Amino acid sequence: MALHHAASGEIVNIRPLGKELKQAISITLVKTDHLQVFRYILLKGSEFAEHKVPGEITVQCLEGVVEFTSRGRKQTLRAGEFVYLTSEDPHALKGLEDASVLVTIVSDKR
Repeated sequence: MALHHAASGEIVNIRPLGKELKQAISITLVKTDHLQVFRYILLKGSEFAEHKVPGEITVQCLEGVVEFTSRGRKQTLRAGEFVYLTSEDPHALKGLEDASVLVTIVSDKR
């Protein structure tokens, strides 16, 4: 069965998951040739190892607290905050608390 991705004009719920966060899974919400939006779940202590993406990205913290590392600099990303990165900028994330983030990638592919 194919995963559902939002259609043009479809409203998508990105509210905090609250008590459901611990059982939630990461999910892609939108995927096109040039755009990908997904909710990534980071439970306390879990890590998304350093990686880079071929496209500009934003990482928006929806709930919880995340350690965001880029260019050797560690920052604390809290609910209501986001960070922008240029294409191929290496970065990593770590859950300081149970958290969910909304990641948007605008692809370099043309």
